[in-house]
Amino acid sequence: MASSVVAYAPRRGLQLLRPTARLLRFDELRDRTFRRRVYLAWLLLFINVVPFYKGAWNGLPLIVPIPSVVGRLITQGALPLALALAMSVNRRLLIRPNVFMCLLTCLVIAAVISGVNPEAGKFIATAYRTCRLTAFVGTLWLLTPLWDRRDLLLVKAHLVALFGVLGTVLLGLLIVPGRALAEGRLSGEFWPITPVQVSDYSAVALGILIVLWFCGETKRRVTLVAGLVIAAMLFLTHTRTELVALFAGLLVAGLRMFTVQARVRRLFTIVAIAVSVAVIAFSSALTTWLARGESTQELTDLTGRTNVWTLVLNAPRDRFQLIFGYGLSNKGFDGLPIDSNWLAAYYDLGLVGVGICVSLLLFVLVTAYFRPRGARTAIALFLVTYLMVTSLTETGLSDASAYLLELVLAASLLTPPRGDSMLAPFRDDLPSRIERALA
Repeated sequence: MASSVVAYAPRRGLQLLRPTARLLRFDELRDRTFRRRVYLAWLLLFINVVPFYKGAWNGLPLIVPIPSVVGRLITQGALPLALALAMSVNRRLLIRPNVFMCLLTCLVIAAVISGVNPEAGKFIATAYRTCRLTAFVGTLWLLTPLWDRRDLLLVKAHLVALFGVLGTVLLGLLIVPGRALAEGRLSGEFWPITPVQVSDYSAVALGILIVLWFCGETKRRVTLVAGLVIAAMLFLTHTRTELVALFAGLLVAGLRMFTVQARVRRLFTIVAIAVSVAVIAFSSALTTWLARGESTQELTDLTGRTNVWTLVLNAPRDRFQLIFGYGLSNKGFDGLPIDSNWLAAYYDLGLVGVGICVSLLLFVLVTAYFRPRGARTAIALFLVTYLMVTSLTETGLSDASAYLLELVLAASLLTPPRGDSMLAPFRDDLPSRIERALA
């Protein structure tokens, strides 16, 4: 019909293009506003899981003094704002049912059950953490209609959040390098970000950038510049677990794309040669860097972690606590961090919590195996492999945290597209709407 109008009435055809152009500008503006709200909602979720401490990791006060009340108000107040933004994005409160989010909801149910019999004297703290996890998962449910978008909207939102937090660390490093590198490890001076957090954010951002470059989604120059800066920050944290997890995640994601991307094959060859030369030429320097001045005993017991793990396993518990745990805690035991997702999940949520965490990881890993090769599958494989490695010495998959947010991001990338018209407003279908207007 459109072709006949153009053929027999060219002036009329030109007039038909004017409302289409206005429709295009309106849709572009609406889509830009929609994206900004999604970015802001995801950023607020990320801010909510960034802990706030009274001072910097090195024991010094922050460059810009932030009272503890204000800092906690910012982090904890970000969650209800994220929920409100998610509701504004999804005004009809549509959800996309899927196995992963059902498993995550089971984690919330387990937290509620374990909170019935919390650890002595910690009922209020346990109840608050349970409510926070419930609101966190509820917000993620409202964002499920965005999971099958082809433009990697949530990945870009996560990168924006990571770059924003890492930008504060980089700014502190440029202004007061002596303080930022106190005790030989990079930490945040504007916001109290520990070296472990800096290494985690750097490793995830660097890994996603490299995988996007694997798949031809980013330009080489942008990846190179941003990657060098982030890699330098990761190196300055002197963190071993995140570095190993980064290489493991890139290896799995790269092998998935090995047969379809020539740049992946070339990069693997270059890295293999570089690593071989580095091990031979700089073995002593690498050993010193990895040891971080720790003694053999400290390396054997993983910097004291195994001692805490023994205490957690030997803690007295009845049958209920064995199955459902003591309730959500601050992931510490006797004033010491547990530093293991599996021991922390066992202590908080019992065997049920451990089983749900295993199910979440296995679901993403197995689903990625059956998805076609591409950027979405490669990023999901990188994230789930990274989280499997870091879960050995870090906590977070059993509670609202950056690790759980990244696992949700991995699951979202494996969602197949659906033709449900109810979810059409959440998709990047601007070209199809223009074509319908021209028809």
